[in-house]
Amino acid sequence: MELTITQPDDWHLHLRDGDLLQAVVPHSASNFRRAIVMPNLKPPVTTTSAAITYRESIMKALPYGSSFDPLMTLYLTDKTHPDEIKLARESGVVYAVKLYPAGATTNSQDGVTDLFGKCLPVLEEMVKQNMPLLVHGEVTDPCIDVFDREKIFIETVLQPLIQRLPQLKVVMEHITTMDAVKFVESCKEGFVGATVTPQHLLLNRNSLFQGGLQPHNYCLPVLKREIHRQAIVKAVTSGSKKFFLGTDSAPHERKRKETSCGCAGIYSAPVALSLYAKVFDEAGALDKLEAFTSFNGPDFYGLPRNSSKITLKKAPWKVPEVFSFSFGEIIPMFAGETLQWQPFFK
Repeated sequence: MELTITQPDDWHLHLRDGDLLQAVVPHSASNFRRAIVMPNLKPPVTTTSAAITYRESIMKALPYGSSFDPLMTLYLTDKTHPDEIKLARESGVVYAVKLYPAGATTNSQDGVTDLFGKCLPVLEEMVKQNMPLLVHGEVTDPCIDVFDREKIFIETVLQPLIQRLPQLKVVMEHITTMDAVKFVESCKEGFVGATVTPQHLLLNRNSLFQGGLQPHNYCLPVLKREIHRQAIVKAVTSGSKKFFLGTDSAPHERKRKETSCGCAGIYSAPVALSLYAKVFDEAGALDKLEAFTSFNGPDFYGLPRNSSKITLKKAPWKVPEVFSFSFGEIIPMFAGETLQWQPFFK
């Protein structure tokens, strides 16, 4: 059995920099035509000039002949100026601005501490420039249970934001709860969308603890209850245009995952398309896969759909146990397991 679809894009990707960038970018470039690249480096990508420099580094790391196009983002801070949004739009390489609540996830310490008090002029300029805001949707109050942080963020930040700036395009990244599904479905189409990862479609929070602590299933936002996973699967396989592919593939060296205080992030780039196909196949919704992987994202961003094609074949293959590099090892999602779908390029 095989299925030919328009080549997908990845609307939420971490490529890192330095040796990690060199190691992982071929995996994304071999599967996806474009990707929205996250700006949470050290130091973060807070300016258009820094985004241009980072893009140049990515282009140099691509395999020879690759047509992969990295779409850059800016890291929103309390000090971001509205003029930077104008520069970003004029650059032709920056496509969105990322909101990290300070302390929410990897390298988010420079993120926003008071969105309405310190960033409103920037958000208003983003409306003028039609520049989407990409949201890591979790509150960081230590008094809030980690499993409730997305729900509380929707209630206290996202709903007030949409009410205040209804023309602002917002992507709620890597949604993890039925609360997020309901919120996105309630919003006006074309103004609020959501990316969905393979892990939040296939795993629940039991996957963190089965057989012992599983560091390679640890990500932020953290995996949730099974009822939330089922709600997300139902949403993405429904045919709704509001949900689109965003792997949140986030590589870390093995030694930084398997340690006393391990990093958050799942490396899914090498297996993502196989896993999304698995989800849609098991839901009896393969006819909806192409829209989710290849149409909804570019349509939301106002970009053309890709003309290139890929073929997904039902051809069992075993995921490598590990990817080894000169600097260390990276463990992929579903390491050592057999997957049924495999992408091939025309």
